[in-house]
Amino acid sequence: MHQTTIKNTVRCTGIGLHGGKQVELVLRPAPEDTGILFALRSGSGTSFLSPKPRLVVDTGLATSLGNGHDHVATVEHLLAAVRGLGIDNIRIEVQGRELPIMDGSAASFVYLLNQAGLRRQSKPRKVLAITKPVTFERDGKFVKATPHNGFLVDYTIQFAHPLIGRQNVSLEVTPDAFASEISKARTFGFLREVEYLHANGLALGGTLDNAVVLDEFGVLNTDGLRYPDEFVRHKLLDFVGDMAIMGLPLQGRFEVFASGHALNNSFLRHLEDNASEYLEQRVLPLPVESPAAAPAQPVRGLRGQPALA
Repeated sequence: MHQTTIKNTVRCTGIGLHGGKQVELVLRPAPEDTGILFALRSGSGTSFLSPKPRLVVDTGLATSLGNGHDHVATVEHLLAAVRGLGIDNIRIEVQGRELPIMDGSAASFVYLLNQAGLRRQSKPRKVLAITKPVTFERDGKFVKATPHNGFLVDYTIQFAHPLIGRQNVSLEVTPDAFASEISKARTFGFLREVEYLHANGLALGGTLDNAVVLDEFGVLNTDGLRYPDEFVRHKLLDFVGDMAIMGLPLQGRFEVFASGHALNNSFLRHLEDNASEYLEQRVLPLPVESPAAAPAQPVRGLRGQPALA
């Protein structure tokens, strides 16, 4: 399997979840073996950051990365779209300290990446494969991983709310499955928590336009839910994005119960600390193609309308 990048540079603007201010995002093609590279632009210049588990500096409201000089927040939805669509190499330029929240899902990023197009590169894809079962558990919440030729996630959540309760979704994460089954699922929260955050100057960009908000009985959004089980699907989306912080794509079957950004990152750090026991870097074989083989087509996914700059 070949590495991939995007064909063209694309950009968008949107509101940041934390500060409530407009931020600019530019996505550019990147050479082979670059991986995911953030270019953080500020008044003092540009600094670069490649996601790694120990560069996660905050998991409160979202996943934030930092390099000691600069940081960028709310990276998980874009990283989920990048990894979900099978993109290996990309340069992500950010003007501001967070990515735009868009509609609270990964749908706008899927649309943007599809507009950029997908370009196959010459080198084979590298992955980190789970080689033996591993369980990471904390306070009854857990992530269990076993060997699997692909990326399969079986995710379960449980909330004491009449509209949520216990929900489960199991999905082999492929570009088509991610775009159609997961990418539209929005982040969610409870009204009492949103009111507290706003009163304390937090999540200033959070509105009903970019999150599903629940009171004690139901959903406050007038358009309702996009999936009957949108809540667990968004948690799976977050998991895909958080796992992308490992650098190379992970291969394995992941059973997850009630995890969040903090536990996801702790699981990755556990894998990193015990890589020789649980992980093996593999180079995927390139397909054998005839000279007349048709060129690769771009991944077809969800169509939406992000705010284009």
